[in-house]
Amino acid sequence: MSAKARLSASVDAHLLAAAEESVSRGAAGSVSAWVNDALRLKIDQERRLAALAAFIDEYERAHGVITEDEMRQARRRVRARAAVIRGRRRRPGGRRRTA
Repeated sequence: MSAKARLSASVDAHLLAAAEESVSRGAAGSVSAWVNDALRLKIDQERRLAALAAFIDEYERAHGVITEDEMRQARRRVRARAAVIRGRRRRPGGRRRTA
């Protein structure tokens, strides 16, 4: 088990309520455990984002800067392959339509 350090922090009331609700449901052993999990998830997210940024930097050094047009084309390809869920698909611009 890793060493523990006491922390005093101010958090938004709704976040504390979510932590306490998680504990009451048995999804977390304590608010401290819930906060540890949240911090661990944040660290993992930051590492993934840093790795993605490094990948993009390396790609752009080798192939040139990714243009807005290339990004637009990639979004179109992704949307064309998107699965329709519950009969709805998002339109460009965030509007919804039925399939």
